[in-house]
Amino acid sequence: MDVNTKILVVGDVCGRFKQLFQRVESVNKKAGPFEMLCCVGDFFGDDKQNEELIAYRNGFKHIPVPTYILGPNKKEHEKHYLDLNHGEICTNLTYLGKRGVYTLSGGVKIAYLSGVECSAGTNDAYQFTKADVQSVRNSCLISKNCATDYRGVDVLLTSQWPYGMQEKENEKASKLISHLCREIKPRYHFCAINSIHYECPPFRMPKDETTQFELCTRFISLSGVGNTTKSKYIYALSLKPVDKSRLLDLVQKTTDEVPCPFIGLDLGGTISKNETSESHQYFFDMDAGKRRSGEHDKKSKRVKIWTVEQERCWFCLSSPDVEKHLIITVGDRFYLALAKGPINDHHVMLMSTEHIPCVARLSPEDWDELNKFKTALRKFFKSIGQAVCFTERHYKSPHLQINVLGFEEGYAWKIKHSFEDKAEEYKLEFETMPALTSPEMLPELGPYFLAELPDESTLITRNMKQFPLHFARDVFCSENLLNCDEKVNWRECQLDKDEELALVKSFRKNFAPFDFTED
Repeated sequence: MDVNTKILVVGDVCGRFKQLFQRVESVNKKAGPFEMLCCVGDFFGDDKQNEELIAYRNGFKHIPVPTYILGPNKKEHEKHYLDLNHGEICTNLTYLGKRGVYTLSGGVKIAYLSGVECSAGTNDAYQFTKADVQSVRNSCLISKNCATDYRGVDVLLTSQWPYGMQEKENEKASKLISHLCREIKPRYHFCAINSIHYECPPFRMPKDETTQFELCTRFISLSGVGNTTKSKYIYALSLKPVDKSRLLDLVQKTTDEVPCPFIGLDLGGTISKNETSESHQYFFDMDAGKRRSGEHDKKSKRVKIWTVEQERCWFCLSSPDVEKHLIITVGDRFYLALAKGPINDHHVMLMSTEHIPCVARLSPEDWDELNKFKTALRKFFKSIGQAVCFTERHYKSPHLQINVLGFEEGYAWKIKHSFEDKAEEYKLEFETMPALTSPEMLPELGPYFLAELPDESTLITRNMKQFPLHFARDVFCSENLLNCDEKVNWRECQLDKDEELALVKSFRKNFAPFDFTED
């Protein structure tokens, strides 16, 4: 029997961390255990208030429930998000990122969008754009094989209100969020930053090209922690995932429903017709020519942090520690090298020449060259009767690394099943996406793990709690595939330098007809 997933949602914290976590601890003891606490609105307050977090950062106090927060909603709060390592602020406190979909171990899907809608001519880190909204929408819809059986997502988290909920709040509301809510059809939509508690009666989204069902949404705005009016700022949910719920429960109407506030609403051309669900194809380019607001320019603090890391990174091409004898070929932005402790003779790695943490952070120019390498490698492996799999682990790895491994073509169909079997063993939850066509498809800050399969579909998980660092090798070395468990740990199958040089020379020679860097 499936057990419901329990989560907590809280409104503006504004630096009142001690009061929040004391309340959460009490609620967790009485009604828990809760799997996670989600914070919408302003998590940080002024500098004096934020001092309460020091005790939790230093380990003197403990956060009772894994807590996930959205990004800043104002310029002055951006500084609190610039030096996060994989989104982790401290134990049990994680920044979700700019936008995405987070899937819990029980299958509950939580879509989220940080910040406030950008105004004309601006695109700061605390603002979201049309591209961010479309990215969340596509992440929700794309996992469905049939375009008419979409059941919605369980929860949508935003800080800003959707336009159309209350007339007096519309000047602070977002038409883009209204569009997102109408498209992805969440069962619950939580927001904050208006400093009021408001629960709208349930309303139903109409049928469209993605679903034949009229799905119900409950909109809830939460007040701030420690508000003087003692209005509600914390909300408890017990959910069975929509994908595991009875269809009758999802479509059955109640007597207190109201008309959908987004029907007939003039969104002022927020999203053009060819960018909505009226097309059965879901595009991921998302204005790819523009850098996302999380990609700060050369003057930003984040880039300064990367520069410091680069000085000691083993994988940056300019680093004195990089093992140059492993390099097979070098492009302008990426290089190909033999894997350390390779599983077989054709186990190689794609790495960025400069210090970039993950594929989600690539510029359009970076992305183009990465695709050239992948295309060349697919052609090379096909020429020797093999299918290829690419994996990336953006977790406890400061530099972008893509493992590339070839398999006999007859084994290609087994790879996905092997990932699924191993995921079940480690209690990981994967989603299937189509071919990876843009970095916008990936969580901007991570962490995440992905595998691009021979059929070019993509498996991805953000369920990185206690994620095994050897997971990909564990899959590849399993009995179903290469049957070499002794090679799961790369340290136990390292080669001496002469053997490595021989493999590099052989791969370079065989890869030469496909190597575009020599043109």
